[in-house]
Amino acid sequence: MRAKLSTLWQSRAPRERAVIAALAILVGIAAYVWLLQAAGTAHSRLRASVPALRAQSARLEQQAAELQHLRAEPAPSASTTDLRTLVQAQAESAGLSRALVKIDAPDPNQVVVVFGAVAFADWLNWVAGLASQQIRLDACRVEALSTPGLVSVTATLVRAKRQ
Repeated sequence: MRAKLSTLWQSRAPRERAVIAALAILVGIAAYVWLLQAAGTAHSRLRASVPALRAQSARLEQQAAELQHLRAEPAPSASTTDLRTLVQAQAESAGLSRALVKIDAPDPNQVVVVFGAVAFADWLNWVAGLASQQIRLDACRVEALSTPGLVSVTATLVRAKRQ
């Protein structure tokens, strides 16, 4: 193959060989310049993304440390108080007892509450407070009332099960 190329090269006139060599050098230089330009553009894009990636990395490390800390903590124990009594006490401490229409306990680990007219923000805060007591919302129906911000709520609350 090499001999064939050498023969083909030698069969060309010296002027043709000079033109071919010059064109090859120009194509090589153009390819080199194009590669440098592409590498520069890619480098600029990567350099611009470094601060965002560093911030994500720091956030991820912080979250990993927090997760490790949470896993090391003992799980909070669920209250052994009667669920109905506990829910009623939480409603009273949150100031929602005046809106509490009905509270039923179909079984020891389930309570159905009905609120007539309660501020939606107060309802959400109350549910968040129950979560800290290991009580979770199992089912809920919220209906907006004619007064802005007030809702009527029927909710089923259950004691969270230990994993």
